[in-house]
Amino acid sequence: MNTHKTYTVDEATKRMERYCAYQERCHKEVHQKLYEMRMIPEAVDQIIDHLLRHNFLNETRFAQAFARGKFRTKQWGRSRIVNELKRREISKYNIQIALKEIPDSEYYKTFEALAEKRLRQLALEKDLQKRRKKLADYLFYRGWEPELVYGKVGEISK
Repeated sequence: MNTHKTYTVDEATKRMERYCAYQERCHKEVHQKLYEMRMIPEAVDQIIDHLLRHNFLNETRFAQAFARGKFRTKQWGRSRIVNELKRREISKYNIQIALKEIPDSEYYKTFEALAEKRLRQLALEKDLQKRRKKLADYLFYRGWEPELVYGKVGEISK
């Protein structure tokens, strides 16, 4: 017996309007959701077209919100943000627009604060090389650029 709910195009459209209104979404997420709802390709195209025309789905807006959010709440660097946007199949053009959402002054201030906080956590690590490596690994994982990371690691003397 098939226990999966089936949706009419109208029901699926309303559902996707709510899904997109709740939080900014990228095309890939919407496609995935429609696929999970077992919608046929023609219906998927029709629904996505509707969402685009009625401004429920806007990839530029998604990329901007994503960059702002991940930078402010998770303190990710530009490299990680770019990689995550690429993973969501966001265009190069929209990635460039998204990165403009992060002011340079705020970016460097956040980097410094994050690095200093991590260094305080590593204060008990006596081995200088290990402390440098742990700091670098942490900052790279968060997506900060090599020149910033190595510059900071080079400042650690003891």
